[in-house]
Amino acid sequence: HPTESGFTTDVLALYDWAKARSGNSSILFWGHSLGTGIATNVARKLQEERGVHVDAVVLESSYTNIREAAAHIPITKIYRQFPGFEYLILDSLALGNMFFHSDENVKVLACPLLILHAEDDAVLPPHLGRKLFETARSAYKDKTKVKFITFPEKLGLGHDYISFNPELPALVK
Repeated sequence: HPTESGFTTDVLALYDWAKARSGNSSILFWGHSLGTGIATNVARKLQEERGVHVDAVVLESSYTNIREAAAHIPITKIYRQFPGFEYLILDSLALGNMFFHSDENVKVLACPLLILHAEDDAVLPPHLGRKLFETARSAYKDKTKVKFITFPEKLGLGHDYISFNPELPALVK
């Protein structure tokens, strides 16, 4: 069954594979939703354990940590009112070693960081992406390396369709 350390190990292996074949090309991590936690884990691990700064990290529909994300996703809304919600739902993630502390990871990163969030994201509320941005921005020495872009509700990009925005390549560049 999937684990946070297993995801991280898999992406490290993929990074090594891509780096060995990329020559001098840039390699960036792009995580979407749950993948944003994996992307920040791997970027931090590379930086701390190998002294490698990835070329950039892009986080699409991000969150601060898995506990806070689970407390805000719509499927848990009806259960939040019941006693034991935190223990049964939120603490079970920790028992399964699922933390995805993006909020802690971005405090130590030094690579360029771009956070993308749609205002109409019904899965992960935009305030979680904004909170992650504020955490990173306050920790980064070079504030110009941290960017946050929101997409207005009228675009209808929601949780899954930021990548469909025709302006995205220019924004990322």
